[in-house]
Amino acid sequence: QVQLVESGGGSVQSGGSLRLSCAASGYTYSSYCMGWFRQAPGKEREEVAAIDSDGSTIYADSVKGRFTISHDNAKNTLYLQIDSLKPEDTAMYYCAAEVFCTGWGNPDDFGYWGQGTQVTVSS
Repeated sequence: QVQLVESGGGSVQSGGSLRLSCAASGYTYSSYCMGWFRQAPGKEREEVAAIDSDGSTIYADSVKGRFTISHDNAKNTLYLQIDSLKPEDTAMYYCAAEVFCTGWGNPDDFGYWGQGTQVTVSS
């Protein structure tokens, strides 16, 4: 059974940084597509970054240059480095996994989800 556990969220001031982690267990496939989504109250879940087992990455335009996604294969852990945080980055952040990347932006493309970690940015 695949389990994803996020950590690293918190409350920071605008301009600050956070590094989110997502520890994966029970994932036995040789390939992967892993993504970070966020959801603010009253808004749809939004994909902000994704990475596949070839190391290819993709970012939402709103976070390019501030967010960096990476994956440590030895630790089976996904990371999201978030710099220059803005109040509009406030949301619950979720990691998600699937065997292959099949698209962008659709939560239905991912079958495995973590429970989320809250990021709150104050101005």
